[in-house]
Amino acid sequence: MKRREMLLSTSAALFGLSAFPLRRAFGQDKKRKVLYFTRSADFEHSAVQRNGDELSISEKVLTDLGKRHNVEVVCTKDGRVFDGDLDQYDAIAFYTSGDLTKADARNTPPMTVQGKKRLLDAIAAGKGFVGFHSATDTFHSAGERNQNQTEVDPYIAMIGGEFITHGPQQVATMGIASPNFPGLRDQNLGDSFELNEEWYALKNFAKDIHVILVQETEGMKGECYQRPPFPATWARMHGKGRVLYTSLGHRHDVWENEFVQNGIVGGFSWAMGLADADISPNLDKVAPKAAELPK
Repeated sequence: MKRREMLLSTSAALFGLSAFPLRRAFGQDKKRKVLYFTRSADFEHSAVQRNGDELSISEKVLTDLGKRHNVEVVCTKDGRVFDGDLDQYDAIAFYTSGDLTKADARNTPPMTVQGKKRLLDAIAAGKGFVGFHSATDTFHSAGERNQNQTEVDPYIAMIGGEFITHGPQQVATMGIASPNFPGLRDQNLGDSFELNEEWYALKNFAKDIHVILVQETEGMKGECYQRPPFPATWARMHGKGRVLYTSLGHRHDVWENEFVQNGIVGGFSWAMGLADADISPNLDKVAPKAAELPK
């Protein structure tokens, strides 16, 4: 069995958390605090769906990872949180969808327009941000969904890319463009790995992103993937704030995959300033035709 194919099975446990020296990054005296926001003004993914008061699978995973690494994870769907004290959080994570200032079918309190501004201002001032999966399907830019825009929503400008659509779930290849990024180093994965997931088609990439994983599209099923390779996970600076996004996170077994969990913890360690990485812009080098969309 090839190393990258091991990610498709329970053998992924071989890439346990001990394989990456995260505890050195998170083993600080001060307990860190992360806000995990999972409000869905549009489609709500099962990874953030709660059964009554029981936390969703993604909330459980992040909460458990936080306990292992001296990080308190606060989970909420209440958009009013952004009118409160954001200074208490070292990073803010989103698994959201739609216009979060609008009402939703589940009657969760929306974010205020001022709350959206406070979020973006906090990140620009130095707050870490981590976006999962449908975080790019949030606050869409004006214009056609299947076209690139020259002017994007301020939130999209912050996160660095925008969701278009997705095709069928399938096994696909992720090219590793930044093997030394926290959460990937020391994994001995070579230049790519394979995973079964719901893969997003994305657009409106910020020119300054540092691409970490590339969506390899050759052989993929679905019209939306008939295009050159494009970024799937990246990092960038938004003012003084460290921003990380990954399209991963639809399937429950992806959240349970220990390799993915390594990447999550490594990503948070970077976003909170506990680990450093070279995030020089590399879009033109690793995915030079990323802006080409299917005709």
